[in-house]
Amino acid sequence: MEKIQWTSLFYGWIILFGLLFLSSFTLGFLLKFLDMNEATLSWITFIIGLLILFVCGLITGLKGKAKGWLLGVLIGLGFTGFVFLVQFLGYQQGFSLTQAMYHGFYLAAAILGGIIGVNFSSPAEEN
Repeated sequence: MEKIQWTSLFYGWIILFGLLFLSSFTLGFLLKFLDMNEATLSWITFIIGLLILFVCGLITGLKGKAKGWLLGVLIGLGFTGFVFLVQFLGYQQGFSLTQAMYHGFYLAAAILGGIIGVNFSSPAEEN
């Protein structure tokens, strides 16, 4: 991978964690002031996660200008690795089958975003 792709990957991860922080803060306020049940919250967080990973894959692909699928995989695996580390080290629990399925969808959203982002970007300059 070239330097521009590493830089785009760094930007993608920064935006990913920033958007995750913002969405968790917003969901916290919604839980405080609205009456939500667990099923509704589960679906809302899943959809927000898909959108965030798609957007971060898109941004990474736009900045990377090549290998969008690889950039999307690295964004998705970075997110999954972070969640796994927090869950394993903080709560001494591994992934359940349902969580693995969700993270498969998250990975697919990031890959799709990366592919679309590369196709929307201007071609990389040839040396």
